[in-house]
Amino acid sequence: MVIVESYPIAVAMCVVTMLCWGSWANTQKLASKEWRFQLFYWDYAIGVFLLSLILAFTMGSFGSGGRGFCADLAQTDGKWLGSAFLGGVIFNLSNILLVAAIDIAGLAVAFPVGVGLALVLGVITTYVAKPEGNVPMLAAGVAAVMIAIVLDALAYKNLASAGKKTPVKGIVLSVVAGVLMGWFYSFVAQAMGAIDPATKVLEAGKLSPYTAIVLFSAGLLASNFIWNSIVMAKPFSGEPVTYRDYFTKGNARLHLIGILGGIIWNVGMSFSIIASTTAGPALSYGLGQGATMVGAFWGVFIWKEFKGAPAGTGKLLAAMFLFYLIGLAVLIASKF
Repeated sequence: MVIVESYPIAVAMCVVTMLCWGSWANTQKLASKEWRFQLFYWDYAIGVFLLSLILAFTMGSFGSGGRGFCADLAQTDGKWLGSAFLGGVIFNLSNILLVAAIDIAGLAVAFPVGVGLALVLGVITTYVAKPEGNVPMLAAGVAAVMIAIVLDALAYKNLASAGKKTPVKGIVLSVVAGVLMGWFYSFVAQAMGAIDPATKVLEAGKLSPYTAIVLFSAGLLASNFIWNSIVMAKPFSGEPVTYRDYFTKGNARLHLIGILGGIIWNVGMSFSIIASTTAGPALSYGLGQGATMVGAFWGVFIWKEFKGAPAGTGKLLAAMFLFYLIGLAVLIASKF
């Protein structure tokens, strides 16, 4: 398998993760006028799984280190297969709630609240699972992100005071999604084996990063038949959605948009997991969740979700972006 040994390259991969995780939801926004988010989400889940298989049989099967995908899958302890799979199940529930929140409240609200909260909890839970990195600096980076979340909440309060309807349901969904999303990564990280830096030998019984991605993606897709089916029958807003709608109301363009969204997201997840062997899981996850800033950028500047907000809101948003940048810079420096 292909192993990343350079810390700068690992950080660069985490930056790609940040861009992918912060941008994939634009595919939902593109499809939302014609396509209910529950139907979009089936294609998204398919895209996630397809990308994991492509990586497993390419980067995960060639290279001088570790084990090839098939050999790794055959030797892995069932406990760790289940851990990575469970990570996908937990993530899928949180992500469905986040997608619902985006549908109701917009990117500029759902991402800073939901993904920002996930960043804080995720860095903590992932560090507990695999304690790597400078604790004071990790804490300082997380604190800066928390300040950014508060600033975003204040900016949104200004928007509401300007007469815009406050989607309380969207905010609640964002919070619940963030809490759940803060737990999933640790299940995947602890299922992965350590790689000996000298011999490039992968710890026996545990998963390579590529196998972990496949099991995670399988958990996401399989659990979709539970979580998404529930949300289809009992939607947070609008009328119920049926499986027939997926086949009769969609078209090739809409299906491809959803699959593209899943591929974009899983490029980010895969790069994060692969980079974590060098950067450390806590840093890899925390830096990737700078997606909050990217998502807020799309919501504020491209989709104009704060259009018509009163004077002073722009300063709050600028301060939010500044504190996110400070937090991410401190997280990167925590490994040195």
